[in-house]
Amino acid sequence: MGAFQKLGRTGIAGAFEKLIVAWALAGGLVLLAVVAVNIYSTLGNMWAAPFPGDFELSEIGVAIAVFSFLPFCQITDANVTADIFTSKAGPRLKAFLALIASVIAFGFGLLLLWRMYYGMSDQREYEYTTAILQIPIWYAYVPVLISLFLLSIGAVITLSENSRDLIRRT
Repeated sequence: MGAFQKLGRTGIAGAFEKLIVAWALAGGLVLLAVVAVNIYSTLGNMWAAPFPGDFELSEIGVAIAVFSFLPFCQITDANVTADIFTSKAGPRLKAFLALIASVIAFGFGLLLLWRMYYGMSDQREYEYTTAILQIPIWYAYVPVLISLFLLSIGAVITLSENSRDLIRRT
C-alpha cells in the first residue's frame, strides 16, 4: 500500500492527482504491451515467424512507460532517496530537504519539457523514422512531453505541501 497512502488530495490538486494516477496506469499498460510483443517475438523466433520491429517497439514503449511513472513517483514521494544520510536528521531539516527536492523536480521537469519539445520538433522536421516499421520518431515524444508536464504539476503540488509542512515545523 506504501505509495498509495500519499494519495487522496482534494480540489485541483486532487484532480491532477487522479490524472497522474491514470497516466501511470496507462504507462503500465504500455509496458505490458512491450512484454507481450517480446513474448510473441521470442516464440515467433522459435517457429521461424519473428515479429518485425520488436526492438523498435520495445525502445519506444519502455521510454513512454518510464516517463509516465515519473509524475506518480513525485506525488507519492516514491522517488529514490538516500535516507541513510537523513535518518538522524530532525523533522525540520527533513521538511527543508523535501522542499528542495520538490524545487529540483519542478526545475528538472520544466527543463526536460522545454528541451524535449525542441527534440520532438527536430525529429518531426527531419522526418526521422524507425528503420523497420517506419514509425515517425516524433510520435514517441508526445506522451513523454505529457509526462513531463504532469511531472511539473506534481512537483508544484508537492512543493506546496512541503512548504506548508516546513512552515508548520518552524
